[in-house]
Amino acid sequence: MVSIRETAPDRLQHLTPRLRTTTTVVDGQAVIVRLDGEVDLEDRQPLQQALARVVQTRPPRLIVDLTGLTFCHSVCLNALLAARRRAAAAGVEMVLAAPPPPTRRVLEITGADEVFTICSNVRTALADACAASRSIPSSATSAPPSSTSSTPARGRRP
Repeated sequence: MVSIRETAPDRLQHLTPRLRTTTTVVDGQAVIVRLDGEVDLEDRQPLQQALARVVQTRPPRLIVDLTGLTFCHSVCLNALLAARRRAAAAGVEMVLAAPPPPTRRVLEITGADEVFTICSNVRTALADACAASRSIPSSATSAPPSSTSSTPARGRRP
């Protein structure tokens, strides 16, 4: 009985997803995918699938709300970059909203902040003003998908 009590928390921890995604459709404007929790290796596939499903519906704008993201490193960044490539190929504008300071730092260290449109909150991401104020250089938007791969994230650890 003692061993069951000792292993139960570990077992429950592995059964509980560390990442939760919530999708909200804003009619005619955007689809918002909110990330809550942490993205680690085992969470990459579900995250990529959730974002790919949204891209397949071809909304005018995909907003990835990072407000509740508690852990993001190269796995998360690679999933976001892959989603950005898919979105660009489908003609879907992708915006990151409200990255917490540690996530913002990962984006800055890797240079991904130069590739993504990043807004301070979801409300701003929904407004046309955010899209107009993007800081993406024209060369980054016209580059082939392979040049916006996860290469900037490799070899660097936040």
